[in-house]
Amino acid sequence: MVGFWLKVERKIDLVYGGGSVGLMGLVSQAVHHGGRHVLGVIPKTLMPREITGETIGEVKAVADMHQRKAEMARQANAFIALPGGYGTLEELLEVITWAQLGIHRKPVGLLNVDGYYNSLLTFIDKAVDEGFISPMARRIIVSAPNAKELVRQLEEYEPEFDEITSKLVWDEVDRLSYVPGSEVAT
Repeated sequence: MVGFWLKVERKIDLVYGGGSVGLMGLVSQAVHHGGRHVLGVIPKTLMPREITGETIGEVKAVADMHQRKAEMARQANAFIALPGGYGTLEELLEVITWAQLGIHRKPVGLLNVDGYYNSLLTFIDKAVDEGFISPMARRIIVSAPNAKELVRQLEEYEPEFDEITSKLVWDEVDRLSYVPGSEVAT
């Protein structure tokens, strides 16, 4: 349903992890068969495990998971997490952290089908209550039980930044280099 809605209703292209198996494999097929552009970004090591049969759309092989996430972040206009496991959670938390730090200003959404992410959202709300996550940072995440509502919320999303984060310039960080033995970046 997600892939059908993205391709037919919204004419949205897809950037994803590149596999042809599982839920994202089905979404990528639906989007691709609907005539939209599909870009899969996958580490070379995972290709034998994650790609079975014919590839879907354009596949970009990268060296490792870090390059995969960076390339997906560069290519995407928003991030949507479907129900998934450890890999989904790791990638989700990283893009949330990047938004919190001002590395990107793209919306982050949870497709909360049948309340799949309710426990995670409760955990995050508890972290806000306990002072570990700011209320502003909590608003980085939007969630909805269906694709139509989630995309509407993502389109309406306006990023917020505190005074410190808004002054960070991450291009300068990219130029930092580590000098062996110094214990600091220069």
